[in-house]
Amino acid sequence: MSTPDLNLLVTLDALLSEGSVARAAQRLQLSPSAMSRALSRLRQVTGDPLLVRAGRGLVPTPRALELRQQVGPLVEQALMALRPARQIDLGQLQRTFTLRSRDGFVENFGPALICRLQQQAPGVRVHFVPKLDRDSQPLREASVDLETAVIASDTSPELRTRALFRDRFIGVVRSGHPLSRGPVSLDRYLAGQHILVSHQGHDHGRLDEALQALGRQRQIITLVSGFSAALALARGSDLIAMVPEHHTRHLRAGLHSFNLPVALPEMTVSLLWHPRMEADPAHRWLRQCVHEICSAAATTLGDTQ
Repeated sequence: MSTPDLNLLVTLDALLSEGSVARAAQRLQLSPSAMSRALSRLRQVTGDPLLVRAGRGLVPTPRALELRQQVGPLVEQALMALRPARQIDLGQLQRTFTLRSRDGFVENFGPALICRLQQQAPGVRVHFVPKLDRDSQPLREASVDLETAVIASDTSPELRTRALFRDRFIGVVRSGHPLSRGPVSLDRYLAGQHILVSHQGHDHGRLDEALQALGRQRQIITLVSGFSAALALARGSDLIAMVPEHHTRHLRAGLHSFNLPVALPEMTVSLLWHPRMEADPAHRWLRQCVHEICSAAATTLGDTQ
């Protein structure tokens, strides 16, 4: 059995990432003809066309999509193995990271994270960007370094994860709202008008599913895409919002919070990143910073309840 040419893994990774012979050639500093020959060799080795023409571009075959999940981490691990082992000098580190999260994360955890970076690595910058969907493509493409999420069935299995804190949903109304006085029973709760937070635009949520199982229903007056908008509406009206407790602690200042009259399971907010960044020392340090800050903040909130 002949020894396979492992250089083809690097070529395959570039082709599958770029989806273009010309861009892959430019990335690896090869001529387009050399890259075309490499693609021909890869087709022979794998027994699959890998990339096929669709209009003016190329699209991956199912086998190529399967390989893309495997090849990227293999190439990254090989490159890391061949680099000299070194420890980072945080005081001299110059780098910008992008962290994607839902609204509320920056308000609750951003100040402490920025303070930590200024103390330990003043040359490091963090760009916070809003998380508008659950698509993992930004992590895969390296346009995002880290993101926060609740792990679900549609979370890409290729991603690395680490739990940050446990959270639960609570009800929120303006100060002086009728629900701010006395116990909130299910009947009192359902007598009000509600705000639905739906990141995907669905017209019902997990609470509505729980209510349906009880043969009950709430009156949803409006739908918003984020927790900040829901709390802003609750602050200026008699509408009732439902938001995660830890995630919105600072956003809820001046509002009245209460336990929901329907039990919903707690959720674990986790940190996600792509396997290519697993061994990167600066990325590993930042992950640890985020974990420590979130864990400390969640513990502090638990102690004050």
